[in-house]
Order: sequence, then structure tokens, then C-alpha cells
Amino acid sequence: GWAAGTAGGARLPRALRSDGLPPQALVDDTEDVSLDFGSEEELALRKARIRHPLATFFHLFFRVSAIVTYLFCDWFSNSFVACFVTILLLLSFDFWSVKNVTGRLLVGLRWWNQIDEDGKSHWVFEAKRVPTIAASTEAEARIFWLGLIICPVIWTMFFFSTLFSLKLKWLALVIAGISLQTANLYGYIHCKLGGQKAISRVTSRLFGTTDVPKSEY
Repeated sequence: GWAAGTAGGARLPRALRSDGLPPQALVDDTEDVSLDFGSEEELALRKARIRHPLATFFHLFFRVSAIVTYLFCDWFSNSFVACFVTILLLLSFDFWSVKNVTGRLLVGLRWWNQIDEDGKSHWVFEAKRVPTIAASTEAEARIFWLGLIICPVIWTMFFFSTLFSLKLKWLALVIAGISLQTANLYGYIHCKLGGQKAISRVTSRLFGTTDVPKSEY
């Protein structure tokens, strides 16, 4: 600016332009001007409803396909073995993709089992700390948890319907569906809640573990 201060605090008169008028300040001297080039990108990512469309699709594809195939397999094939193998493969693909891929991408959680040098089994549950700009959207998290919770409930209903209708040949397949999808549900609930002693004690009793660490990556 054109104004200057003296040591005693008095102000010197402002310089005049050639036409005798005081100069017009373009920017206030006390105003901070900041250029935030990252705000537009962050805002766009926040508005994005689905940032991982492929992971979101396969999070639901295998588990929904297994349920649909179980319900309508008699329409497509008369072979019980073919239906059994197809549904079991879909359940296995679903278990692997949800455990290793979609949980990490959609909600920043993952769990696994590792064996240490002494041969002891350890179940590890992790929750990832990510910046806001890289966080998953609310829509993705909602789809993840709804798919994770609803499908095991449906397989539980299949269990009772199979039991009451005496279709015992399907019972082993239904139990496999409940086991695989409940395992993922349990693992991710543990990751989400984290470090609760009651859950750790249940895990130790069920799997015979000596340590259930909860970490962040």
C-alpha cells in the first residue's frame, strides 16, 4: 500500500496521484488471499456417489447370484450336482472378493489370519485411517453393510425352509452359505467396533487364538 507508519505511530499522508486524487487500493492490506486449488477436487470426490463402481458391483454380484441361482436353479438345470457346484463357487468367489477387495476399498477395513513362527494362529482386524479426500462415500458404505448383513439373513431363512420342507440334500450347501457369509460379517463387525474384550474372548474360544490384535494401517 501507499501508507507507511512511523515509530511513534503517526501516519504519513498518503501519496497523491498526478490528478490530485488518492490512489485506490486494489486489495486490502489486512486481507489474506489464499488460492486453494485442491478444494474443487475434494468437493467433486465428496459429491461422487460411487467412487468404486467395479468393487461395488462385485460386492453384490456374487452373493446375489448365489441366492438367485439357489432359488431358480431347477428352472435352468435338472442336475443337482451342477447346481450345487455352481452355487458353492459363487459363494467362494463372494467370500474371497469381500474379504480381500471390497472391504478394503469401500469401507477401509480388512481382516485375516496369520501364523507366527511358533505356529500360533493370530486373527488380525484392521481399520484404515484415510484422508477425507480418499475416503469412501456414504453410498458405498451403505451398500457394503446392507449387502453384508442382509444376505446372511436370507441364507438363514433358507436353512429353516430347507429343514422344514425336508430337502436335506440342500442342507449342506445352505450351511456353507451361512458359514462363509457370516464369517465376513463377523470379521468386519470386529474391524468396525474394534478392541472389545467380549468379542476378543469369543474369538479366542471359537478359533483357539492367543492374540486378537486390532491395528490401523
